[in-house]
Amino acid sequence: VKIRIYVRSVSCVIKKKQQEVVGFLEANKIDFQQMDIAGDEDNRKWMRENVPGEKKPQNGIPLPPQIFNEERYCGDFESFFSAKEENIIYSFLGLAPPPGTKVGTAVLPRETYILFS
Repeated sequence: VKIRIYVRSVSCVIKKKQQEVVGFLEANKIDFQQMDIAGDEDNRKWMRENVPGEKKPQNGIPLPPQIFNEERYCGDFESFFSAKEENIIYSFLGLAPPPGTKVGTAVLPRETYILFS
């Protein structure tokens, strides 16, 4: 399973959120790949089209980071942060926890993508 993170150099607030997600995934040895949505229109379009309507802001353009497990939407940064704090991050990402980890899971046979701007 691979996590994909869609990134872009943007505001300090968004960049800090991106770095927090990346740092957490690296520290926990969760595979991921960063994908640049600033330089790749297809990635940007895919992210915008696949965030559920109720999760989009009034202007219709979701801000990064947006997290996916293949086509399954996991959530935004606030959802990620809450899952991390509640120790349910593997379930949030749809991944099996490492052996010996005592957390709930919702394992999906998919790749996980994290979309950043």
